Amino acid sequence: MTDSMPAPSFGPVEFLAGGQSPEDVFGELEARRSHDVRWREGRAFSLAYYAGPEVAHVAEEAYRRFSGENALNTAAFPSLEQMQREVLGIVGQWLGANDDSAGFFTSGGTESLLMAVKAARDRARAEHGINTPNMVLPTSAHAAFEKAAAYFGVESRRIPVRSDWRADVPAMHSAVDANTVLIVGSAPQYPQGVIDDIPGIAAIAREYDINCHVDACMGGVTLPYLAKLGHTIAPWNLNVDGVSSISVDLHKFGYTAKGASVIMYATRKLRSYQIFITSNWLGGLYGSSGVLGTKSGGSIAAAWATLRHLGDEGYLRLTDSAYAATKLLANYITSDPRLVLRAKPEAMLVCFGASEEHGLDIFAVADELWRRGWYVDRQEPPRSLHCTVNAVHQLTIEAFTRDLARVIDYVVSTGAHGAAVPYGTV
Repeated sequence: MTDSMPAPSFGPVEFLAGGQSPEDVFGELEARRSHDVRWREGRAFSLAYYAGPEVAHVAEEAYRRFSGENALNTAAFPSLEQMQREVLGIVGQWLGANDDSAGFFTSGGTESLLMAVKAARDRARAEHGINTPNMVLPTSAHAAFEKAAAYFGVESRRIPVRSDWRADVPAMHSAVDANTVLIVGSAPQYPQGVIDDIPGIAAIAREYDINCHVDACMGGVTLPYLAKLGHTIAPWNLNVDGVSSISVDLHKFGYTAKGASVIMYATRKLRSYQIFITSNWLGGLYGSSGVLGTKSGGSIAAAWATLRHLGDEGYLRLTDSAYAATKLLANYITSDPRLVLRAKPEAMLVCFGASEEHGLDIFAVADELWRRGWYVDRQEPPRSLHCTVNAVHQLTIEAFTRDLARVIDYVVSTGAHGAAVPYGTV
């Protein structure tokens, strides 16, 4: 493994006049990923999710079969329209949807959050005449909200979280004014893995007649199944009065191929503000549900196939496995006096840092873990390591904690130091 993740460089690239054989192309592909993290072996605690070879085969084969189909216009591909509708129907049951709820399939959590902000902005403009919009959200809410603010001209008002990392509802209430169009909560929030007070946040939305979005990209699959397994889960979904929309990523704990997320609205009218339609060109009427125009049918087919393959019992089993591994990791961290668990996990996210008295640089720990083949996220403030634990980690979590203990011993004895690494790269 390399000591760090180098930034890509760009220069002259040889373009072969005659091309290469498929065997040569595929051989080079395999060679190039030889230094990538081995996520199918449970070595990555971020970015990739794995439920075993059979589930992966179903998703990948479905993606292959529909990779060339285009969901830009499902009149030509009615199979894609049908699969999207059925995926939304299944996911809607997890999210507390009713007969008036409606949603869209998107390419990922970022697009879902972008669309939530766009819909809130357009609703406030149409219904309340707001032209200088702002949104109020805790500092723990996902970075994609900042992208949405920049893209759609919405002021972002970030409110510090409480000492338990949850949204400070009274402080958020104080930040709302006549130009606020959206208020945000997470279930759970990504950095520390705790569920915000969604009823409290939604009550503010009801008071001001504005949108309330719940980012459940990390919890939208796992929280309903944790509840089925008997765990007490705080209210978080469309059953909470005042929640107008909610997002969930299927390419995370849905274990499908990348490019699959859902945004679900409490009503069809709320969803209508996400849609873009124009005829202001020479090509005829153009309608779009999201950021993308052309959309590969691959991710749609993979999501549909994975949901059909796993079924309710499959997701219950995978959630149980992932949560068991999460508890093992959290218990290890609390048992080691050199580490500090930032919050008790309420889903499958574990965030931890170094205790002040032991002279431990937590980012140096991440460096040494990477040298041993483990990839974890680095966060700040405060300086922390972040593990997204999924089903595959039930097989590797004990090996990981053994290596973590060895790495900590090494970093303490050498006084090694590490640096921050971006969560997302350009």
